[in-house]
Amino acid sequence: MLETGTIPWLIMAALQLAVIFRATLLEGRDSSARAAWLLLLIGLPVVGVVLYLLFGERWISKDFRERGRTTYQDLLPFAPAAAPDGETDGLTNNAFKTFEAASCWPTAPGNTAQLAPDSDTAITMLVADIDAATTRVHLSFYIWLDDNNGTKVVEAVCRAARRGVTCRIAADAIGSHSLIRSEHWSAMEEAGARLCSSLEAPLGLGFLVGHRLDLRNHRKIAVIDGRITYCGSQNCADPAFLVKESFAPWVDILIRFEGPVARQAEIMFASAWTFETGEDCRTAFEEEAPAPSPNGFKVIATGTGPLSPRGTMTHMFVSVLAAAQARVTITTPYLAPDPPLLSALIAAARRGVEVQLILPRRNDSRVVGAISRAYYPELARAGVRIFEFCGGLLHAKTIVVDDGLVLIGSSNMDRRSLDLNFENNMLCESAPLAGEVQQRQRDWLADSIEIDHDRATSRPLVRRFADNLLTMVAALF
Repeated sequence: MLETGTIPWLIMAALQLAVIFRATLLEGRDSSARAAWLLLLIGLPVVGVVLYLLFGERWISKDFRERGRTTYQDLLPFAPAAAPDGETDGLTNNAFKTFEAASCWPTAPGNTAQLAPDSDTAITMLVADIDAATTRVHLSFYIWLDDNNGTKVVEAVCRAARRGVTCRIAADAIGSHSLIRSEHWSAMEEAGARLCSSLEAPLGLGFLVGHRLDLRNHRKIAVIDGRITYCGSQNCADPAFLVKESFAPWVDILIRFEGPVARQAEIMFASAWTFETGEDCRTAFEEEAPAPSPNGFKVIATGTGPLSPRGTMTHMFVSVLAAAQARVTITTPYLAPDPPLLSALIAAARRGVEVQLILPRRNDSRVVGAISRAYYPELARAGVRIFEFCGGLLHAKTIVVDDGLVLIGSSNMDRRSLDLNFENNMLCESAPLAGEVQQRQRDWLADSIEIDHDRATSRPLVRRFADNLLTMVAALF
């Protein structure tokens, strides 16, 4: 006969074993992530079970997945048609094909671009385009603050809505929490803008809406009149970034594009908007897609997230790194790569490519900052040159390959961007644009210190133990 006091313990033990079996049997998870969760479950039985149930899987309901895929597929017929193949290097072509497979549309030719000189000017450019809009303004930001730059965009949206421009405005429910509950959000609604608080979880209970609580819309998308779009790392905020001002200035990058790629970016926005609000946006695509410019270059916009096949963002990063033959320079604020991405970085350096990796010296996430440094020894031994930026928090996500290939967008090289968050990125083939972004990267390098190779690879025993433990648990972050 069991004593009453033992029953809760038996139930907890059974739950513990069930979760361990679940974590072990789950398909599609890489072995390092599996090992990290098993280590946590065994080392912290009760806490580990709670954390696994909340964050252990890309949990999304069947209905959420089906609605997300259906809204996207319904808009695919509006994507610009494929253009005749031009002269493209085979390795570069493979990278574009990887992005095409992820997005389900062809690369868009004939685009032009303008790199914003700084974050404040980027907002000034965006406001000018909103003020010139005649038909529609579509904006989606992860973080939108009610500071100087954030307010400028709010006021521009209000002006556009009052003169009859259709304004659809999306902001992440967590990242833009303070703005959504402010008078600025109400002001846009009163002016006639249509608003969406993205990925809300009522009462903090994600299962009520079919997804885990920390699923976030990390995208930064702006499309004006269907012909202008912006892409980069910048949120709608001042570089001072008041919510985390101790790490300021936040150093970002934003590029203004004109051409057919704007249609691709708008489809990404519209599919998410229809999914969340139920509004059918297909009337926005009745007009012809922007015509290619004869002096433009090819670009493809691609969105990823938990509805993508597992590993999609990793495959995109790997394809760009595989195209490098001479040099590649990377900036990312958060480095916690999965095994394929780490291997691609190492393989590029080992085959003789000059690989430069620029990370912020002070990171707003101490855990991810420590995890990033834990990878330094392995990367340094392979020949990767590692730099730490000292001029604030380098938040820009950029890759430039061999003076011609550019990847910019919202995706970090960490597990959230690789596996969970909704992200948007653009792959461009343009020597002039690559040169401009390279110059920006050189500016950041001038304000960086290079990590000494010997110090990175010769660690004390205690440091080596700590670093190895951090790389083991990196999959949890």
